[in-house]
Amino acid sequence: MIRYALKCIVEHEFEAWFSSSNGFDEQVAQGLVECPMCGSRAVSKAIMSPMVRTTKGKDAPTSLAEAQQAVAEALHRLRRHVENTHDYVGSGFATEARDIHEGLAPDRPIYGEATPDEVRGLVEDGVPVAAVPVFSPPSAIDAETKVPVLPAPSPVIDKKLN
Repeated sequence: MIRYALKCIVEHEFEAWFSSSNGFDEQVAQGLVECPMCGSRAVSKAIMSPMVRTTKGKDAPTSLAEAQQAVAEALHRLRRHVENTHDYVGSGFATEARDIHEGLAPDRPIYGEATPDEVRGLVEDGVPVAAVPVFSPPSAIDAETKVPVLPAPSPVIDKKLN
């Protein structure tokens, strides 16, 4: 397995694991690699530094299953935090996020659903949004399914998530 730092055409950065370097190339060629923030399939490798393990800090997970469990728990905590601290606006997310961005609605943290096309439109218009993890298998989600999103947070450390 190999981990790559990736970025999409609108400069969102994320990481993904592949079986090999060829596996990455094949999946990109087939349009299977997608930005988790905006859904863009125009994805390329980003510059990344090598991972160096040290003996300080927490022990790294010893298996892929442990790593997946740790990620799932972190995503669940994030989802719970968003649901507890943001206003749910449902399928009107795109309109409400745009109104907040343009100063037409009160500035507040919100979350809701938007189609991939609505998310792309928000990103293209400079409205900062981020995807919230959905706990369902990818095969159950089609191109027109609404996906949960929320405005990208300002760089504030929330100690409740640590």
